[in-house]
Amino acid sequence: MNEPTGESMSEFSDAIDRIDEAVDQWWEQWRNRPLVDRIFYSASEAADFSLLWHALGVAQAIIEDDPKIAIGLSAALGVESALLNGPIKSIFGRGRPLQPQPRPLNLRQPITSSFPSGHASAAMLAATVLSRRAGGPMWYTLGAVVAASRLHVRIHHASDVVGGLIIGAVFGKIARRLLR
Repeated sequence: MNEPTGESMSEFSDAIDRIDEAVDQWWEQWRNRPLVDRIFYSASEAADFSLLWHALGVAQAIIEDDPKIAIGLSAALGVESALLNGPIKSIFGRGRPLQPQPRPLNLRQPITSSFPSGHASAAMLAATVLSRRAGGPMWYTLGAVVAASRLHVRIHHASDVVGGLIIGAVFGKIARRLLR
């Protein structure tokens, strides 16, 4: 089996950068529209530190009269965050997208590596766990809005979001099995 060379890895990285740039340019049509900005900036901010997902886990636990829902989701999100923001992001050390002008709305700027998106990972994990009971499409739609918000606000590249969604799906499947 052939080992990847530095040149082939560079070509792969360049291809990913070109895709990210093309997606960002396409997404530009949605930026600087007050209603769209408000939706995506609000989703991004609400999901900081997974607060949105913890709150929804508590709400589902109250509705279902089962505190294990909130406890299990919060534990899964804690493990996901520790792994993603620790060893996983440190492996990649990717820079965040450049923001050419001031953002239309305030937003916290993370200091960790851009790849993978923690918001996207947490969103997919939470959607997977919360959909065990009911409302699967609703949870995944909300997760998709949160994940896309990171591209909209230029805190992540498209490939960061895709990577986060994949990792979150894996963590979500594991969490669902453990939380039966």
